[in-house]
Amino acid sequence: MPMLPRFTPHHPLRVEILAYPDVQLLDVAGPLQVFASANDLARGAGNAPPYAPVVVAAEGRFVTTSAGLGLAAEPLPEPALPLDTLIVSGGFGVNQACTDVRSVEWITARAIVARRVASVCSGAFLLATAGLLEGRRAVTHWRRCREFADRFPSVRLEPDPIFLRDGKFWTSAGVTAGIDLTLALVEADLGRTVALAVARQLVVFLKRPGGQSQFSSALALQQGGDEAFERLHAHIADNLRGDLSVAALARIAAMSERSFIRHYRQATGSTPARGVERIRVEAARQMLETNQPVKRVAARCGFGSEETMRRSFLRLLGTTPQAYRERFASPGE
Repeated sequence: MPMLPRFTPHHPLRVEILAYPDVQLLDVAGPLQVFASANDLARGAGNAPPYAPVVVAAEGRFVTTSAGLGLAAEPLPEPALPLDTLIVSGGFGVNQACTDVRSVEWITARAIVARRVASVCSGAFLLATAGLLEGRRAVTHWRRCREFADRFPSVRLEPDPIFLRDGKFWTSAGVTAGIDLTLALVEADLGRTVALAVARQLVVFLKRPGGQSQFSSALALQQGGDEAFERLHAHIADNLRGDLSVAALARIAAMSERSFIRHYRQATGSTPARGVERIRVEAARQMLETNQPVKRVAARCGFGSEETMRRSFLRLLGTTPQAYRERFASPGE
């Protein structure tokens, strides 16, 4: 198909994908393949490839991913060399990479030169360690949101988006979200027609509906907090149709209402009302996945009405209960 770029670069746009020991394989391979597919489409249409992607690493030559597969990598280039896009991958090795002063300083310097900077999954930890996300909106893998917020309180973390952009900085959620982000980069460069063609070739969404919480096995709210609130969350989940007002929950937690609200927010990052809503939505998700009628789910989960549940789904998941059921329900149910 013909290329319809928003601009025609005189030379392929250099894209550097940073890897390190125990990097997540798909955090590197996903974005790399999106750019490679865009190049394939260009060549097929008789055009020059728009991108020059390369994997780089402090060690150079060879990096072993957490999956055990080795990647060929180039040494870190001089920070002042021209660069279009820098992508920082995530993975199990990111914590160790954050302690590598040379790599962190290189990221900081390279970001000054790059037209745009992106992270995949927990790669946001490296960008934050390099001081690049101060005061900016960012996202990372849902399992690590609480840890990220604790370590980098000056970053405006948003736990649910698949990816987001703040100025020239782009961050994405867990693993496959790097493909979503890279498709958005291609769309920004070459237009929707090309990005859609790449998405079709890879058999993925151009814009995935909803947020990353749709694809997690449990809500981050229920992963953390102290033991008292974990017991409280269990009580809420077992009594979705009962009295879950602040007053009732404070009595169960053996606190005054004011103290309960303060401690709950400190432990979970959420108000009690939003916590109840999230647990109800999580329960509703599980019921909808067994193809139960929306009206029955709304009643059993304590929403009071289908409309109330619909608003909660839109607010927390970015989709409706009906659309969620159609997408995630088991065919055999």
